[in-house]
Parts: sequence; C-alpha cells; structure tokens
Amino acid sequence: MAIGPDVIEDAPKNASGQPGSPSAPLPSATLGGEQKRSVEQITLLLFIAVPFLALLAAVPLAWGWGVSWLDLGLLVFFYYLGCHGITIGFHRYFTHGSFKAKRPLRIALAVAGSMAVEGPVVRWVADHRKHHKFSDAEGDPHSPWRYGETLPALLKGLWWAHMGWMFDEEQTSQEKYAPDLIKDPAIRAVSRQFVFWTILSLALPPLVGGLVTMSWWGAFTAFFWGSLVRVALLHHVTWSINSICHAVGKRPFKSRDRSGNVWWLAVLSCGESWHNLHHADPTSARHGVMRGQVDSSARLIRWFEQFGWAHDVRWPSRERIASRRREQAAVAE
Repeated sequence: MAIGPDVIEDAPKNASGQPGSPSAPLPSATLGGEQKRSVEQITLLLFIAVPFLALLAAVPLAWGWGVSWLDLGLLVFFYYLGCHGITIGFHRYFTHGSFKAKRPLRIALAVAGSMAVEGPVVRWVADHRKHHKFSDAEGDPHSPWRYGETLPALLKGLWWAHMGWMFDEEQTSQEKYAPDLIKDPAIRAVSRQFVFWTILSLALPPLVGGLVTMSWWGAFTAFFWGSLVRVALLHHVTWSINSICHAVGKRPFKSRDRSGNVWWLAVLSCGESWHNLHHADPTSARHGVMRGQVDSSARLIRWFEQFGWAHDVRWPSRERIASRRREQAAVAE
C-alpha cells in the first residue's frame, strides 16, 4: 500500500524505508531532480501555454467552422481517461493508498494518469503528499493563503496555488515523499517515460480523427479539440482543486486546513472537488459522501472492486463520517 502523508517522517530513511541514515541513494524516478533546469521550465511553459491558447481560441473557432461530434467524443473520452487516471490513480491510489490494486491495474492507472500531461507519477505523488503534510501552512507547495489573507494577498496566492508554484525551481524530495514508488521498477519506468506518454496522449486523437474521416482536416480538428483543448481544460480543472477548493466552498467536516466543497466542479473533476471530506479523511476512497454528491472516481473504484481488480478498499463508514461531522459541530459550538 502506498505510504500516505501521515506517515512521512522528516528524518532520512534507509534502503528499507525506515528512519535512519540512508545506506544508498534511491534510483532517479523522473527526468528532473530536486532542481528544475531551464529546459524544463521552458517545456513546462509550452505545455501550459499552447493548450491554454487553444482553449481561448476554441469558442470563436467553433463559431466559425464548428466542431464535429467526433471531435467532441474524442475530447470527452480522453478528458475522462486522463482525469480518472489522476483522481483514481495518482491521487487516491498512489498518494493515499485508498485501495490495493492488482499489478495490471496498478500499471494501467500510472499510464492513464500520465496521459493527463500533469507530470511524472512519482513527482506528482511526492508533491501531493507534501501538500497534505503541510496543508495551508508553511511548507505547503501550493496553498492560496501563502501571502496572507487580504484580498490582494489572496489573489496573488490563488495565482500561485493554481499554476505559479509549478515554476518554482525547488522540487519536492522524491526520495523522502515517494520512496515506495521509486522502488517499484514498473512505476519508476512509467514515471521516467513521461515524455512518451505525453506524445501518445497528444497523438492518439488526431490519429483516430484522421483515420475515421480519412482526411488531414479531420486529424487537425481532432488534434485541436481532442488534444489541445482537452489538455488545457483538464489542467485548469485539476489546478482549481489546489486554488479554488482551498479558498472557498462549504466545510461540513473538520479538517486542519481550509479545504472546501465546490459543487460546480464535481463532474469535471471526477469527484475531487468534494475536497473538505478528503482533507478530513485523506485515505477515504470516496470523497462525495453526502446525498447528491456525484463522485465518478468512487463509482469506478467500486467497479474495480466488483471485478476483482481492487481490494481492501477504504470505504467511509457511516460512523466515520458522523464522527467527523460531530467534531465539526463541536468546533462550531
């Protein structure tokens, strides 16, 4: 099971994962190390800027020459493939150990999450575990409250939490926060091959679009909608969990930070925007636990469990949910 943020220690760990003097450095897990090189900064800027420009151009272009059902189908399919790869794979499984997965599912989730083009799996998990350890406090990689609570400070903090933090040269230590993933050769390989998964993710929609329409124009429009617009939309929805869901939203459960539930992001975020319960109970496989809270990630995990692909799923019990609501009520009193 993945090591959750609640068991990450400040002390260095040895090869067995126990606190103490490290006997040997763990193998490199990503293309980058603890510092971002200038080429990584430029590549990151391109991965963010180009899809975002496509997103801005989407409405006038659709008005001018339209968008086909094939383009929309490719956008939706690859959007939710990557989104669930992030929410189920990178987040609930690899980061928090909300369930155990058989080997094929484990690797498939790593690949699906990589196709969201949000960074290598080991780096993503390390950043998120550090976020939970210091959530909305000093040391959190992307808290919107970083600069203070005044309106100008919050606006600056929202920008930082949404995407500014990714350009920070200092990187989260992967050996400290994700040693379990580094030690897994298959996951380490998927993480190192992030550029390949990115190219595959961007190439599949135009390949399908071109073959179905048997035209270069069909390939181009599929690339525009199914690759560029899809990646930009998924990026900003995911980043909104870091920014918007830590600045606004309802907080029916007790947590030690400012995580909130933002209902209008629930469908697009595959259930991640029920963020208050997640921070109140990080290992829970379901985030949307109240009536009417749509959580497609939890539904898929349930299907994985029924098919025998996942087991030891940490479903929230009524008692566990009630205890967190009572704690919140007690704090309010």
